[in-house]
Amino acid sequence: MPAPRDAVLVIVPAWNEERNVGTTVHEILDADPRYHVAVVDDGSTDATAKVAADAGATVLSLPFNLGVGGAMRTGYTYAQREGYLRAIQVDADGQHNPADIERVLAGLETADISIGARFSDVGDYEVRGPRKWAMSFLASVLSRVAKTRLTDVTSGFRAAGARAIDQYVRYYPAEYLGDTLDSLVAACHAGLTVTQVPVAMRPRRHGTPSQGPIGSAKYLLRSVFALGLALMRRTRSTAPEELQETRA
Repeated sequence: MPAPRDAVLVIVPAWNEERNVGTTVHEILDADPRYHVAVVDDGSTDATAKVAADAGATVLSLPFNLGVGGAMRTGYTYAQREGYLRAIQVDADGQHNPADIERVLAGLETADISIGARFSDVGDYEVRGPRKWAMSFLASVLSRVAKTRLTDVTSGFRAAGARAIDQYVRYYPAEYLGDTLDSLVAACHAGLTVTQVPVAMRPRRHGTPSQGPIGSAKYLLRSVFALGLALMRRTRSTAPEELQETRA
């Protein structure tokens, strides 16, 4: 039985997030009864899957760690199979506020992909140094590819309409930054449209994300390299008019 037309699949990729994922799932389910949560347990070695299931999520378990790209492609495949017309990624660590899900989904009224942007005069999220330079450069290039102004093309807080779900099932790379940059480039080349809406980020509840000058310098080099590969790659994507009209 397909999902109700107004239902939204919230895809939560999770790797060893037993301390965070339960609270994240509860917050999402409490935010709106239309939200259905699918936690993709990305080869965790802790109790992530059990905690997510106990919190009320559908758990899709991968046998080993594939990374965010592999986890998200699994989630989108599930969304397509179950007939969801809208899906959105929310990270397990609590940085994406479930109260902003509806704001990001609203962008799908005018575009196929809606990005929750951290640099749009909302909240106090800030980066400095090489990481900031990289993000600004990536945003300027992707803005030209997408033919619209984008400020945060590496944000994982993004929603997909039916056409984008179908595109992501066909092509959603697993390599470094592929889940954000390459997937977006491929979608734009396939004729899909992109918009962004402002959101505020929250601090990670538990655990410490990688930071520091060395990590930032590596991010700069690797992100520019990843973007170069994405732009050069010839992605075989179905044109928008060839996508399933029944899902539009």
